Order: sequence, then C-alpha cells, then structure tokens
Amino acid sequence: MGLGIEALTDGIYMGAHRDYENSDIVIAGCPLDITSSFRSGSKFAPDSIRKASWTLETYSPYFGRDLKDFRISDLGNIPLLPVNLERSFNLIEKRVLQLLRDSKKPLFLGGEHLITYPIVKAINKRFSTTQIIHFDAHWDMRDSYEGMEFCHATVMKKVEELGNLRVFHVGVRSGTEDEFRGRSVIKSPERLREEIEFEKPVYITFDMDVLDPSLVPGVTTPEPGGLMFDQVMDYIVA
Repeated sequence: MGLGIEALTDGIYMGAHRDYENSDIVIAGCPLDITSSFRSGSKFAPDSIRKASWTLETYSPYFGRDLKDFRISDLGNIPLLPVNLERSFNLIEKRVLQLLRDSKKPLFLGGEHLITYPIVKAINKRFSTTQIIHFDAHWDMRDSYEGMEFCHATVMKKVEELGNLRVFHVGVRSGTEDEFRGRSVIKSPERLREEIEFEKPVYITFDMDVLDPSLVPGVTTPEPGGLMFDQVMDYIVA
C-alpha cells in the first residue's frame, strides 16, 4: 500500500519547510465555518489547499519567482472552537499579533470570510493605517443577516467600522441596493495600482467566490459572472 499524500507532505503547504525562527512568511489555517448560509464545508479548506498545493510547480511564470526563493513556515491550523465565535476571534487575533510582533508576513487560509475581521482588528493594533484589497463576489456590507450581527454577509461592514482603513473592492457583483449605494468597485488593475499607496501596509482578503463559478463551483455562495483566473492574476501582479 502506498503512502497517502499527508505522509509524503507532512500536511504542510508546498515549499513551507522552514522553521518559524528562520522564516519570513508564515502560513496558518483558520478552519472557521460557523455562519455559512448556503453551503458549509469551508472549515476543511485549509487542509485541502495544502494537499492540492503539492500538485503544482514551485515556479510561478506570473512572477518569475520560485517558492524556494522564499523562507516560508507553516504553523498548521489554529485550534478554533466550532461553536464559540468570540473565542475563535480571540485565538485568530492573538496569532496575528504574535506574527506581527515577530516581523513575519502572515498568510491565513480560511475558513469562511469572517476570519478577516479578527485579522484586520489585530493589524489595526500594529499599524496606524492599513489598506485592504477585498476580492469578493459580494459586498458583505449588511448590518445583519438572518439575525446575525457577525457573519459572512456582514464581515466587511464590521471591518470598515474598525476605522483607520482604506478598502478597495474588486470583483463585487452581488448585494442589496443599500450595499451598492455610495460604493464603487475597482474595475481594472491599472486603477488599483493608481489608488494603492505602496509605502503603507496592504492586506489582501480573497474570497474564492470572486472567481467565476465555472472555475470554483464548490464555493459556499457562488455567483455568476465572476473573474477568470488570468484576470485575478492581473490584479495581483499589478
């Protein structure tokens, strides 16, 4: 019987072999899946992403760089509590603050989009101004949804309420009339580059449903008319 991929890869992201002290980039999974309303299962995504990463090449022709050029560590998943949202928020925020204190560049794997709130809350404690690039099919700007104040449909409203932020929305194509009123979507990579102040911190929050459902049919809330992979890469490379 052959070894499973977990045994061959140690359950970490491809190329993330460095120990914590000698790393610059640190990966952590946030298997949160409490408020998903249409389809659950995003709590399994961090481990699934790690497993799938080993089917890829380490070299990226988009950036002309190889993963071996970077010092990356994978800390595994944060042990979140599946029925205690406040406690899960605190655990995520604590991990972010630890990474920032140690001058690491954090990369978090969700989990539902709600993980963005405690992450940005921690970043706000470290930096006076943060720029958020929000890739998503939805605004996520509701005041509440199905009786929940904190959920996947309200997360970016809660993030904005933290203050000291500039938020740039990319790929949004679904929401209520109130959510669309007074807000705009960045329509091109060139426009995004013009808006970003590169001397200030940037955090990217990427909801997979920004992609067209023909590419990612298994996301929790798919929306037609999404971005294609090359379009997303144009924004990121910009």
